[in-house]
Amino acid sequence: MARQPRLCLGGIPQHIIQRGNNRQACFGTDEDYAAYAHWLNEYSKKYQLAIHAWVFMTNHVHLLLTANTDDGVSLMMQTLGRHYVTVQSSPLFH
Repeated sequence: MARQPRLCLGGIPQHIIQRGNNRQACFGTDEDYAAYAHWLNEYSKKYQLAIHAWVFMTNHVHLLLTANTDDGVSLMMQTLGRHYVTVQSSPLFH
């Protein structure tokens, strides 16, 4: 059964949690954290989100943010996740 769409309204603060696959580590080095923070900043601007707070744990991320548009959170998280996973799995990254 497909997951039901999330209700995301622009202008409403949201708490987002992004976990690693099977709760595995997302970050292994300080450079991993820095890269994720950089892309989070880039994509929050691109998709017009205000980031109020964030916490990076080894196996998950907490974000408190507000989007200006109804699809801003989804678009940013999809783009951020795809970019980070692609770079993480690259042999050049290690």
